[in-house]
Amino acid sequence: MTATGLMLPSRTAEPRSVSRLAASAAAVDGGVMSNPEVLAWLDRRRREHAQRVERVPFAALRGWGFDERTGDLRHASGRFFSVHGLRVRSDFGPVSAWSQPIIRQPEIGLLGIALRDFDGVPHLLMQAKPEPGNVNGVQLSPTVQATKSNYSRVHGGSAVPYLKLFRRAAPESVVADVLQSEQGSWFLRKRNRNMVVEVGPEAEAGEDFAWLTLGQVHALLRQDNLVNMDARTVLSCLPDWRQEDTRRALHTDREIRSWITRRRAGHEVEVVPIGLAETAGWHRTADEVAHERALYFKVVAVDVSSRRREVPSWSQPLLEPHGTGVVALFVRRVGGVPHALLRARAEPGFLDVVELGPTVQCVPENYTHLPAADQPPYLAEALARADGAAYDVVLSEEGGRFRNAQSRYLIIEAESDLPTVSDDFRWVTPCQLDELLHYSHHVNVQARTLVAALRAL
Repeated sequence: MTATGLMLPSRTAEPRSVSRLAASAAAVDGGVMSNPEVLAWLDRRRREHAQRVERVPFAALRGWGFDERTGDLRHASGRFFSVHGLRVRSDFGPVSAWSQPIIRQPEIGLLGIALRDFDGVPHLLMQAKPEPGNVNGVQLSPTVQATKSNYSRVHGGSAVPYLKLFRRAAPESVVADVLQSEQGSWFLRKRNRNMVVEVGPEAEAGEDFAWLTLGQVHALLRQDNLVNMDARTVLSCLPDWRQEDTRRALHTDREIRSWITRRRAGHEVEVVPIGLAETAGWHRTADEVAHERALYFKVVAVDVSSRRREVPSWSQPLLEPHGTGVVALFVRRVGGVPHALLRARAEPGFLDVVELGPTVQCVPENYTHLPAADQPPYLAEALARADGAAYDVVLSEEGGRFRNAQSRYLIIEAESDLPTVSDDFRWVTPCQLDELLHYSHHVNVQARTLVAALRAL
């Protein structure tokens, strides 16, 4: 039993492919497909999935409209998602109170990767998927990436391929199955079911799908805007195949769990849903909902046509951030054991107040009007050392809800004397992170990307 009373998952109960993940990670030169074949396949998919995405006025949205009373932006079906207002009071960060638009999508989506052995080496079934908000159209996604509205076919589109592999998975085939959050600053209590399921020869790759080794996926994760956010979060939920002496961690598992509980109990975050029309400091025009200082993000409308999606054409709102984010993780060895500096972050959309985030997570432009004392901790150090980062890749956030949302993800080796500036920071081992990822609402989506990146180094 853990300090919180939860039973630790049994490693002996895991499917047989898990013990061979190291072999899959080592297969960097390919398996079912060679690396040149993978790149050629991706290039064909990009050409085949060319889509038109055009900014339009809100009045041109089909099936969407603003509520006359609240100003909320909703779909006529009452499904998919909506854009509401939120009033926030928080003791986390330099601003104690504000109002903002936020996406509300109460249904739980499914993100799943199928895992299959070929000649004793596990392969992952990855999808080449276009999203209207992606900067480059097609990116590598999980086998299944679907909201409940999508796979329930509310839009009247075609069925989601491979869905039954996950919805009807036998318990002994499940490698990972956990609810994980999405961006707590842009979504209100949004969660997806992250799954990895072992399958057999009945699962074959369609033309938009390819069986890749973990080593090949890791290589693609080192390229800008290629592996999408949904794939990265599922990859982070894979059991960590690397061995580590947990007895030499800087903090025990019990201490880490107690620290998370203390930060959740200590931080005060009050959120009150309000109408979008009531969000102070924000204004709505014919084609955007934006902040009066042109900071943070704006809500825009797009019209989309695609030959290969479940629906050939549609329109929808998207949230478009202002500026490129910086998401940095400081790492160092303590007594020979790798550690990462995590921050207990309180974000208004989190279900349980606090989740562990990277050392730095911000859009620097949003802080330029604030004094030096209110700049994000470690941001200056991260930017100063970015040129020597062990990992430095620009990656897109979720392209189905966000337009041109990119962050520069960094993993930076720190000096041994790097101080922790507050009780919101702790050095945590990869093994401890792996354990926390077995449970919901402990590691945020940005940190999960960096967990996947750490394993790819």
